[in-house]
Amino acid sequence: MIPIPRYGPLIHGRNSCSEERSGKSRENFALNPQILPSQIEAWEDEHEQSKFCSGIRSACRRWHTCAKSYLLTSSWPQHHQPWFLALPIRNRGQCCYAHNPITGNWHMLSLDFFPVPVRPVASIGSLILLRSTNSTILQLAICNPFTRQFRQLPALNITRTNPAVGIVLLESGQHGNSLCFMIYVAGGMSDAPRGGATYESTLEMYDSRDGTWQIVGSMPTEFAVRLTVWTPNDSVYADGVLYWMTSARAYSVMALEIGSNRWRELSVPLSDRLEFAALVRRNGRLTLVGGMLDGGGACIWELEEGEKWVLIENVPVELGMRLLGGKRSWGSTKCVGSDGAIWLYREIGSGMVVWRQVEGNEKWEWVWIEGCCFVRGKTVQNLIIKGVLLQPNLANSSCLLSN
Repeated sequence: MIPIPRYGPLIHGRNSCSEERSGKSRENFALNPQILPSQIEAWEDEHEQSKFCSGIRSACRRWHTCAKSYLLTSSWPQHHQPWFLALPIRNRGQCCYAHNPITGNWHMLSLDFFPVPVRPVASIGSLILLRSTNSTILQLAICNPFTRQFRQLPALNITRTNPAVGIVLLESGQHGNSLCFMIYVAGGMSDAPRGGATYESTLEMYDSRDGTWQIVGSMPTEFAVRLTVWTPNDSVYADGVLYWMTSARAYSVMALEIGSNRWRELSVPLSDRLEFAALVRRNGRLTLVGGMLDGGGACIWELEEGEKWVLIENVPVELGMRLLGGKRSWGSTKCVGSDGAIWLYREIGSGMVVWRQVEGNEKWEWVWIEGCCFVRGKTVQNLIIKGVLLQPNLANSSCLLSN
């Protein structure tokens, strides 16, 4: 378990550790940064001062070792469940709520360091990709909510409104411990040469390694229209292909082969009967989660070789009914997933259904996660949220520090 600083100003919530603090042992005070230098100087016993300062040095060494051993290594996230961050769609309070899968607690994270109004797009490793909401033109940014780092990305080469956004996370082993990724922007509306607007049929890519955008290809106009009008920003990258779900007429999937820049369309199982559908990645494979019309059940399919969808799981009926709150509609359901977990959710206080891999086991289990209704005794408003899964990282990210 990675220790998150208990007394820091960024995280507020219940803690599984004991809340008792003893004032009798000054050795324990070495782990409490709230002790003032004046208090240390007030101790007349030089031996007491020496023990305290020694404890401080020891604590700093432990934090440094922890950061090097866990927070900066690329292997750590593969063995721990990610945190679920619930970001309000209309974030008037400038905060979000984080669920710790190890303790089962909810915490509040302040987002008052955001310089502009934003909405979440997706997670990128330990970071969150955001888009500005003070303009219809796409402007992207990245942040680490745990270190309060924020950086706006450069403007695109072509001004666009409402394009599809996709993320490719590069293998960290090829780039040391640095987080490297590419962001693809497809479709959208741009200014026409003779006035008005037109569907943009070019593809742009941002590479975090050099911090620039470049036009890397084109796309059929029909695909540009569907990615602009009918596609949310959620994307999945698997086996060299970037996928988006579109909801034009019946659901279908738009696919971009990154290496060849080839576009194609995939059918969706029971597409005309689905009220809700989302793509996630599970164990490296493209996975589809869908809820049936008229309060029917929810199913999970996996794409196998030959672009064949195979049913691998059904959402337990009792958990599905609990998630829907007695309503016979999956319409407001959202889904987010990682290789080790799939979350179905609605509002922040409604509770979540999670299908996750058992630690140290190949088996998967269904669990119910209580929604966030209270944090530190204060009521949390039942807000409409966008959920992302990420691994908390307290190390400074080079892509957030660069200009």
